[in-house]
Amino acid sequence: MSDIAQTLLAALGFTVFAWWFSTGVILHLVGLRRTTFSWTMLGASVMLLFALTGLYASRDHTSVASAYCGFTCALLVWAWQEVAFLLGFVTGPRRSACERGVRGGRRAWHAFQTVQHHELGLLLLGIAVFAATAGGANQTGWWTFVILWTMRQSAKLNIFLGVRNLNESFLPAHLKYLGSYFRQHWMNPLFPLSVTAATLFAVPLWQAALSPAATPFEATAAALNAGLLSLAILEHWFLVLPLPFDKLWQWGLRSREPVTVTAEPAANVELPSR
Repeated sequence: MSDIAQTLLAALGFTVFAWWFSTGVILHLVGLRRTTFSWTMLGASVMLLFALTGLYASRDHTSVASAYCGFTCALLVWAWQEVAFLLGFVTGPRRSACERGVRGGRRAWHAFQTVQHHELGLLLLGIAVFAATAGGANQTGWWTFVILWTMRQSAKLNIFLGVRNLNESFLPAHLKYLGSYFRQHWMNPLFPLSVTAATLFAVPLWQAALSPAATPFEATAAALNAGLLSLAILEHWFLVLPLPFDKLWQWGLRSREPVTVTAEPAANVELPSR
């Protein structure tokens, strides 16, 4: 097996494992009892400080190890906001289900209010990642964060506009009201544009990873980000294909206690069909 093939397989394998395992761990942690939330948030915050330090320390290094370091640290920064959001610490000023009959711009504004603080947090984290990597030869972490942020915004918009699989089982009990802002439909006009645009960006990344002229660092960095973007595209397809992809993380969802649903009608369990 050639050195390029080994580099690509190692990077892709690491990316797939990190994507699958970190998602499952986060789902497990946010499904535990509320008494654990503060400790989980504290641990995630310590991890965030180490991750930002790692981004800064590796920004001027162009070894294969530094590419993995930048990539992993950016994933850990992203994990902090996932934990903070799913635990309910950083969400938004609106913490109630969408009112019946709300449509159009008002519905969009109400939906934004549910994640307003979360979006601000993402912006601040992006600034922190940029500051930690600015001027360095190793920009792997920065582009990793950009890919995660861009594809997450795309996924949010597609879920708001309408997709087949809403994956509401991923929401912990205290965030179930968010489901009332989702729309269940087989697809929406934005979806093909999102997937096509992301694919057009993934192609040159894979070409850079496969280039014989690339250094081991360049090939590794490109492969890590190309793999991450490809997985994000796959996650978009998870939203519309009629298959139970959530089973991939069933092990992470086992920490959740059954939620008792009352017979009283509520807006957060009735999804608009179009």
